[in-house]
Amino acid sequence: MSKPIHFEMSERKILLRFIDVIVVLSALYLLGIIFQFDYFLINERQWMWSVILAGYLLFFATVFEMYNLQRASRITGTLRSAVSTGSVTSLVYLLTPFFTPVLPENRIQILYFYLAVTLPLLLWRAVYIKLFASSRFNKNIIIIADSSDAALVAQTLQDVDPNYNISGFINTGPAIEQGHIVGVKSIGIKDAHELLHDQSVTEIVVASNEVEGITSNLYKWLIELVENGYSVREYTQVYEEMTDRVPVQYVGKDFYRYFPFARNNQNRLYLVYHRLFDLVASVLGILIGIALVPFVFLGNLIGNRGPLFYTQERVGLNRKLFKIIKFRTMVTDAEKSGAQFAVVNDARITKFGKFLRATRIDEFPQFLNILKGDMSVIGPRPEREIFVEQLSEKIPFYETRHVVKPGLTGWAQVKTKYGVTDEDHLRKLQYDLFYIKKRSVFLDIRIIVKTLSTVIFFKGQ
Repeated sequence: MSKPIHFEMSERKILLRFIDVIVVLSALYLLGIIFQFDYFLINERQWMWSVILAGYLLFFATVFEMYNLQRASRITGTLRSAVSTGSVTSLVYLLTPFFTPVLPENRIQILYFYLAVTLPLLLWRAVYIKLFASSRFNKNIIIIADSSDAALVAQTLQDVDPNYNISGFINTGPAIEQGHIVGVKSIGIKDAHELLHDQSVTEIVVASNEVEGITSNLYKWLIELVENGYSVREYTQVYEEMTDRVPVQYVGKDFYRYFPFARNNQNRLYLVYHRLFDLVASVLGILIGIALVPFVFLGNLIGNRGPLFYTQERVGLNRKLFKIIKFRTMVTDAEKSGAQFAVVNDARITKFGKFLRATRIDEFPQFLNILKGDMSVIGPRPEREIFVEQLSEKIPFYETRHVVKPGLTGWAQVKTKYGVTDEDHLRKLQYDLFYIKKRSVFLDIRIIVKTLSTVIFFKGQ
């Protein structure tokens, strides 16, 4: 039996980026040969043009969420993203001086250039949707877990990536009581070994917190699998790779074994870069904010009557309190009934306040907090002390998010929506801890690009 084909999520994102560039450059090259298209020539002397175009394409494709795999799997989302990416990439490339070709006298070539960038993207992405909808690319796995966790672990993996099939689980907990429905087929080591040998299963995922459940026979079998080249991975590792979140609800008392956050807090080079970036960004942000004040002041008079600014105590680095400053977006007596979380379609938000939030304009005064050092451009969003106390009692490791400065934007802000339920706040914490664990220049750039996408699509809340 031939081994099933499966691309991991990271591999699919690389594939998308690689083929996006290839199809666009190939279309332009063929256009030049067939129609004597001389505006964009790919040769040894002008190779830099291709590099610049590829850079623009990848940047704007990221901004317009073409590498969001859920969006990329839907034809309507792909259509909008591809057209937006092709349009903005073409426009910026055409208007870039010195480093791109001189605009052609025959203006029809500009139209050809735009079509050669956009149409191949649309056609290739349509092929991608058709291709990866096929069950041929499913990944069949076996999980090792307690019977009480097996269904939840299986559902979590399939929710993130529908191409994951759970062929069964090996129980490491108490024996399954008669009549108890797990939702996933229970199998033994012998059955699992046969599935691996037949290549109908390609990976084992260990999701058990029960040390006693990993018997000597099971442990010996897993070691043999590793020695023979089979894929055996720990669930939290798989979960992080697939979701960009830390699964704190699964790692129990061994949490700190999975979360070496101290590494980035002691990286002096990164910390110096981070502060320099904050200083430069805060100066630019303050200048833009000053330019926006007359516009916000006028809108405030018309649709948001009351004070222009709003201050509130928030919890910062090492639980130190500081006062955050924002353009006011809520009615003046928003908390007459006491402190409460903001929610989607919050009735306390004024009409002009909704616009300020959607465009993130309300956040500009926080660059003053960044300049003072209370906040950073990137980090977990600062919460009020009363909410921190409530959430710390309900959610394990919630206090860990205070080992870094809070941020104007962050991984949780660009990856998920407002927290309303405890489950929502847990999800936000998972993203925040992933950032603290993995933070780097590259991840910071990803957050900035996704923040731009949030502003462009008016997704601020």
